[in-house]
Amino acid sequence: MSRRFALATLLVLVLGGCAAPRWMPFIGDGPAKGPEPPKPATAATSTAPMRLAAAGRPAPPPDAGVIDRVLAVVNNDAITLSELQEAIAVYQYENRERAPEASIELAQQFLTRMIDSRLQIQEAEREKIVIEDAEVEEELAERLKKMNVKGRDEFEALLKAQGLSMESVKRRIGDELRRGRIVGRRVRLRVSVMESEVTQYLEANRAKLETGLTYHARHILVLPDAGVADATWENARIRAELLRAQLLNGADFAELAQQNSRDASARDGGDLGTLKRGELAQDIETQILSLAAGEVSLPFRSALGYHIFRLESKDSLEGEGLTRVKAQIREILFREKFDARLDTWLKEIKQRAIIDVRLDGQL
Repeated sequence: MSRRFALATLLVLVLGGCAAPRWMPFIGDGPAKGPEPPKPATAATSTAPMRLAAAGRPAPPPDAGVIDRVLAVVNNDAITLSELQEAIAVYQYENRERAPEASIELAQQFLTRMIDSRLQIQEAEREKIVIEDAEVEEELAERLKKMNVKGRDEFEALLKAQGLSMESVKRRIGDELRRGRIVGRRVRLRVSVMESEVTQYLEANRAKLETGLTYHARHILVLPDAGVADATWENARIRAELLRAQLLNGADFAELAQQNSRDASARDGGDLGTLKRGELAQDIETQILSLAAGEVSLPFRSALGYHIFRLESKDSLEGEGLTRVKAQIREILFREKFDARLDTWLKEIKQRAIIDVRLDGQL
């Protein structure tokens, strides 16, 4: 693993991913406050160009002789060019298979995320939320388990090679935990989903939800012979009735299908496999789904001939299937409410904050 890819992996696994859903409180939304940002009163505002890395590679560190540029001041807290570069480098590494995005648009998106993150950390500080060292160590240990490094010494060596320190990593993890704690207190604990809301969503979206359900069936097709139309169709119906009678008396469906069915599925014993609702013609699917598991249908006439179906199994919005669907609905509704509450809360804290954005489009 090259040092540059090692750094990207370290940032992804240890500092948290920027591409995670924003409703997850402990990760996503870009990195938290970095080590010792410059104070607004003395911060330099050099116009050194922002260097964004190509997808899959972290951005190179700024030249030692260039003073770090301040891109935004959130109350009395600065967000610097190097912090933004680092966040974008992690995102580009995570999304290296995608087409590259416009640099200025990406920078603006990430700066907004970082401002939101910084405001949340400041709220946690204002409410005196404290993260113990033991909590940080435990979280760090969990993240290190996911990394392909031999031990903590190797990890620290990789950090040092990139000009990072263990203390800065711990500080960022601590900020993430504080941000998660304040979001939990001010947002997550104030969001609930009532059973009546789940039921209402289920009924309003039942048809859509059932579309994703699957079923498994077998099929025998009896074709009319050549000849006088009425007579050949009647003969096909009688043959289908006789086959159904054999099935009701315990005959093996697969054997009868192989011997008598003229459908392509005959070679597989009439097995149609697992189907999603909507894959077959509606009149055929209606016949199949009206059956109980293991039930054999009456001969059904279509333009092709007479069909006999046996339903092997089907998902439904009942029993365990209903329980699973309700859990998914509850998660959907929770996410919607969480996002709405988070946006409202962020607007509230932004209104009382002093935010000076200095990203002027020059990259």
